[in-house]
Amino acid sequence: MKAAFRIASFLSVISTTAMAVSINLEEPKTITAEKIEYNVKAEEIKTVGDTEITNKSGQRVTLVDSYISQKNKNIAGNDIQLYLGEHLYLESDKITRDGAITTALDATFTACANCDSYGEAWSIWARKFVHDMNEHMMKFYSPVFYVYDLPVFWFPYIDMPDPSVKYKTGILMPSMESTNKMGTQINIPLYISLSDSHDLTFTFSYLTKENPLFQLEHRLNLPHSEFRTKGSYTHNKMGENRWHIFNDDVIELGDNARATIFLERTSDTTYLQKYGFYDAQPYLDSGAKIEVFGQSSYVVADAHFFQELREYSGYYSVPDGDILPNIRAVHQTKPLFGETYATFGADILGISGDGTSAQRMIGDARLTTPWTLWGGNRLTASVSARYDLYHFNNTEMIDGSEFSGLKNRFLPSGYLEWGLPLFKPTDNWTQVIEPRARITFMRHINEDGFALNNDSAGTILTDSTLFSENRFAGLDVWENGTYSDYGVRWAAFNNTGKNIEVFLGQSYDFVDKDSVDINSGFRNGFSDYVGRIGYTNSKWLRFTTRFRLNEQDLALRHIESSGYIGKNGNYLTVGHIWSENLDDYILGIPDVNEAVIGAGLKLSSRWSVRWNGTFDVEQGEFMRHSGGLFYNHPCYYISAEYRRDNAKKHDYVGTTTFQFKFGMAIDGKQY
Repeated sequence: MKAAFRIASFLSVISTTAMAVSINLEEPKTITAEKIEYNVKAEEIKTVGDTEITNKSGQRVTLVDSYISQKNKNIAGNDIQLYLGEHLYLESDKITRDGAITTALDATFTACANCDSYGEAWSIWARKFVHDMNEHMMKFYSPVFYVYDLPVFWFPYIDMPDPSVKYKTGILMPSMESTNKMGTQINIPLYISLSDSHDLTFTFSYLTKENPLFQLEHRLNLPHSEFRTKGSYTHNKMGENRWHIFNDDVIELGDNARATIFLERTSDTTYLQKYGFYDAQPYLDSGAKIEVFGQSSYVVADAHFFQELREYSGYYSVPDGDILPNIRAVHQTKPLFGETYATFGADILGISGDGTSAQRMIGDARLTTPWTLWGGNRLTASVSARYDLYHFNNTEMIDGSEFSGLKNRFLPSGYLEWGLPLFKPTDNWTQVIEPRARITFMRHINEDGFALNNDSAGTILTDSTLFSENRFAGLDVWENGTYSDYGVRWAAFNNTGKNIEVFLGQSYDFVDKDSVDINSGFRNGFSDYVGRIGYTNSKWLRFTTRFRLNEQDLALRHIESSGYIGKNGNYLTVGHIWSENLDDYILGIPDVNEAVIGAGLKLSSRWSVRWNGTFDVEQGEFMRHSGGLFYNHPCYYISAEYRRDNAKKHDYVGTTTFQFKFGMAIDGKQY
């Protein structure tokens, strides 16, 4: 029989011997016991026999013969079982609490209660357990670490933050890796919490075949900005100081402005690869950027200082020299009449390096007017004018000469574009077919550009190049003469998320160019054909491919494809790029032919295997590949991974790295 009582101030003592009594105290809490005594004057509760206390958050404690003082400041009891969360559990022969200090003797703590039917994944038994509510720390004296009820480690003392702590200074779980060049590497990270929005991680790495490596990662979040810095340093056995630093800061300057500061530097070209910080970047970029934007205007000013990581930079595109300044401003007006609007732009660029320099100023204006005509026809007309002013200092020109002085040029242009989207809806599918054509009128001059060192990388014909206002990457090299783009797009989609798209197009140059890159896909007159094909069912299958076909015999010149098939953690990804190189002198190999493959297999709800690799089909070898075995448990995680890099550069020869990680979790928080 159970009875419920409300505490009344006129009672001095309530005593009952019912089988179970429930009392609802002032704070939402339920106490159930064989016998409860409540002293109203002292506001103390004593229970006899089996007792269960549940608070409003669902935390539950069972104990025998308890004592609870006003507002739970002091508690005592025997044979205690305390559930602090769904899987967070503490058991003790005797527990007492004096103010903020809770002490348990012969205590067992686990965050894996009821996670597995065959036992607790891990638990810690301690001769003495102390929980400080003010410091939010749990302290274990003479603890033994158990894995599925088997003793594994003993420590004289350990402590850890309780689950209420978001950030706490302390040593994180170490990780271990091994490479064929530097031996075994043991990483010991120290996390330092400076505030809820400011912290850093210092990692000491011991290597058996090299001197120690030191790493530091700093994080700071402010209301309108964030700062991220990470770096490393080592003094190797050759007596060299090797290091790297990466920094990325974003500062919001009100509602309409933002500043970015970025820094990427390393001691030499192979350090990042040797110590595992390399992400296939060809160069490092440092500088700063300020952006100012309004409803119809945008201004960006940035500076870049580059560090080359490649063995050689001949025939590479930018960067070639440092950029300071680089300022670009764009303003688009409201409709002047109908849907007609104007766009104004300005550009300032400076490039310097190796005793040479070049500065340019560009101003351009464009007037665009779109119409929607009978039958759904869409027509867009645009006219523009651009003026360039250059100053060169010992700058190598395209013809091979060196020039210092001023040069200028004027570029009037315009285009007329037509499109007609046709829809055919049915009960199951909706189809769209849209033919599209554009003719661009542009002044013809005898030279595409002035200097060899500029911001342009030439142009490669793709489906995204068509119908663009500038087919070149950059502004220094410009289009030369009138040309037209045309193509047709077909698409179909249904209500279940399936989507199919096919596009095919071509470009035609009316004026012969002085020089045409044989690999670009452009030529005097008709260009190659370009297209794309894509399909997705929005659930487990995605595929897309872009291609270029020779205009004369439809021979394949370029193709890049990517696909994904998978569901519920099982997947296969495939990517491939092939491009015929018609000029062996540039790349030194006949073709670019690379494949990227990735796969994941979920062996169970917790075990999974993942692998990915990049394969050079032309050379017949993997450029890099990696894989691993992963286990994710509610209470801990384990991973064993390997990475293989086959790169060869200067003093660096590809390495194989094995890495092992283990960590614990408490209520979903990893340690």
